[in-house]
Amino acid sequence: MLIIGCGDIGRRIARIAQSRGDSVSALVRSEQSRSELQKLGIHVFQADLDGEIEALDVDGIMVVYLAPPPQTGTKDQRMEHLLNAMSGSPGSFLYLSTTGVYGDCNGEWVDETRPVAPLADRAWRRLHAEQQLIQAAGRHGWRYVIMRVAGIYGAQRLPLQRIKERQPVLRAELAPFTNRIHEDDLANVSLGLLQKGGSGEIYNVTDGHPGTMSEYFLTVARYAGLPKPPEIDMRQAHSELSTGMMSYLRESRRISNRKLLDLPGLELRYATLEDGLKAIFG
Repeated sequence: MLIIGCGDIGRRIARIAQSRGDSVSALVRSEQSRSELQKLGIHVFQADLDGEIEALDVDGIMVVYLAPPPQTGTKDQRMEHLLNAMSGSPGSFLYLSTTGVYGDCNGEWVDETRPVAPLADRAWRRLHAEQQLIQAAGRHGWRYVIMRVAGIYGAQRLPLQRIKERQPVLRAELAPFTNRIHEDDLANVSLGLLQKGGSGEIYNVTDGHPGTMSEYFLTVARYAGLPKPPEIDMRQAHSELSTGMMSYLRESRRISNRKLLDLPGLELRYATLEDGLKAIFG
């Protein structure tokens, strides 16, 4: 297995793969990441995907692409540089995309047949990466799977500082629907899709129990024993919330994971946000 961009999720995937006896390599940018991963028994290639990289033989290897796209623009040149460097035919290529490619769905339920309609540049970058992979796989006959992943949460990914700072949230009745997946479930699902996902298929990766963004913050606050965040209306939100947060508030969708769970033997440990928070807070 070769993990492209081996941060926290990549390391979770690597640990599970190693426990099964698999050999794991990783491609990372920083010297710090290289050093840390080598201590975990991972063979490391160091390269910067913002530019052209040396040839990479992936023949017969399971490639897991977790590297984030660039922070600006609507294109993902990092995927382009990786694909250009690859030689041989990977055993499978798994790409972590985002449910953001569906754009604003007015709170409707969304499955993988929904046409994409990105609003935010960050979602356009992910869609561009998807399209590059699909084109390359089509030319070369590779097996590939695309995961469209919801918001990832876990012990170190909760908005505790934001809640402690008493930053406000939209009133519950105004808040858009959001979707989540626990970090451990994402790691397990990634390995499951490498083995069981249909070639050329797209899978929504979420726990299948959406809630509003405000419910998310309020529930985290309750489990963490913190005061509830103050609630504000949309007019106040425009002046008090960040541009990034407002971009999330403009999109509402409920993501179905039925296709994912229909795969044999694929189950989620944390089927709801409360299941995940109970495990985190004990």
